[in-house]
Amino acid sequence: MSEETVYEFVNDVVGERLDTTLCAHLPQLTRTQLQALIKTKRVTVDEAHMKAGERLRGGERVRVLVPPEPSRMLAAEDIPLNVVYEDAHLVVLNKPAGLVVHPAAGTPSGTLVNALLARYPELHDMLDLDDDSEDELRVGIVHRLDKDTSGLMVVARTHDAQQALATQFEERTVDKGYLALLERVPKTLKGVIDAPIGRDPRQRKRMSVQANGKPAKTAFEVLDVDFRGGQALVKLTLFTGRTHQIRVHMAFIGCPIVGDSVYGYRKGRTPLKRQFLHAAHLAFTHPFTGERLTFDAPLPEDLAETLQQLR
Repeated sequence: MSEETVYEFVNDVVGERLDTTLCAHLPQLTRTQLQALIKTKRVTVDEAHMKAGERLRGGERVRVLVPPEPSRMLAAEDIPLNVVYEDAHLVVLNKPAGLVVHPAAGTPSGTLVNALLARYPELHDMLDLDDDSEDELRVGIVHRLDKDTSGLMVVARTHDAQQALATQFEERTVDKGYLALLERVPKTLKGVIDAPIGRDPRQRKRMSVQANGKPAKTAFEVLDVDFRGGQALVKLTLFTGRTHQIRVHMAFIGCPIVGDSVYGYRKGRTPLKRQFLHAAHLAFTHPFTGERLTFDAPLPEDLAETLQQLR
C-alpha cells in the first residue's frame, strides 16, 4: 500500500497567498489539488493550519502531506446512489450506512460528494475552493448524517438552491424524523430533551451535554418495546441540528443507541456493526416551486433484521 508523500520547505516570499506559494514549490500538483490539501488539513505552516488565501510573512516552515493519489481528492467516483427524487435544483437520496458525506482529513475520497460529482457533473461548478471560509468540500451539502447513520438527505444542485435550503435548515422549517433502537426503555413513553451540546472537554472527538454548549432539542416517542433484550424502538424528531445530537441526547437520558460504541456500550449486545439510527422522514419546501415535499424511507435490511433477531 502506498504511503503519503511529505514535502517540507521554508517560505522565502513575503506577502504571498499560501496556495500561490504552494503552487510555486509543488508544480506537479494543480492549484485545485493544493487548495483541497489545505482544506483537508494536510498543510501546516509552522505546525498550524491556515486558509488558502492567507498571506505568509516569510520564513515559515511549510509541511505538505500528499496522499498517493492526490487527484482523487476532488474526483468524481462511480459510487452507487439510492436516489428517491431529483430535479434540476435538488436531489433527495437514501444514504447507506458506511458512506462518509464529504471529504475531510483522513477521508479524501470515497465519499458522497465524490459520488455526486460523478452523477451530476455540473456540481463541479459549485466547488469554490478559492474562498477563505473553513467550509470543507461540500458541493451542495446542506446537512449531514454520520458515516454509520443511514437515511434521507437533500442535496442542492445549484448555488441558489443550496442557499435557499440552507436558510430552511437555519430557520428550522425542515422536518427531520429518525428511527432508533435504544438499549433500554426511557422512563416516559414520550418526552423532549432540551439540553445544550458542546465539545466534550475531556475527549475532544466526542460531544456531550454542556451548560455552555449550543441549544439542542430532541423529541422522542416510544413505538415498540417487544424485544427480549429490553430495548425500545423510538421515533425521534430533531428541532436543532447539533453534531451527534441524537446519540448524545439518548446517552444523556441513560438510553444509548444500540450499536453506538462511542456514546453507548463499548461491547455491543447485538451483532449489529453500527449504531441503530436511521433518518426515516424528511420534509421541506421546494426552494423554487414552493411545494412541500415529503419523503419516508423504510428501515434498511441490516436494521430490520436486527429487530427480528431481538423478537
